[in-house]
Amino acid sequence: MIYYYTFMNRGLKELMVVDGMMEAEIIKTKLQSQDIPAVLTFESAGRLFGITMNGLGKVKVLVPEADFSRAKKILTQIEDVDEPGE
Repeated sequence: MIYYYTFMNRGLKELMVVDGMMEAEIIKTKLQSQDIPAVLTFESAGRLFGITMNGLGKVKVLVPEADFSRAKKILTQIEDVDEPGE
């Protein structure tokens, strides 16, 4: 918990909100591979019970404000690759 508290006081900005932990972990790993630290925040009940409705399955991806624009650019590149036929 101390790590989380320290990280939250560094000036994080919400990069995006996704449905489900699996997608959030993939995004977090991609960002970390580019030397951008990322933190995931979520409602514990959604993860515990696997509920993905009414916002319970939502996961917020947070990055330091200093890395926000670079992280957004990386996500744009991922989205371009993920959408076949365009």
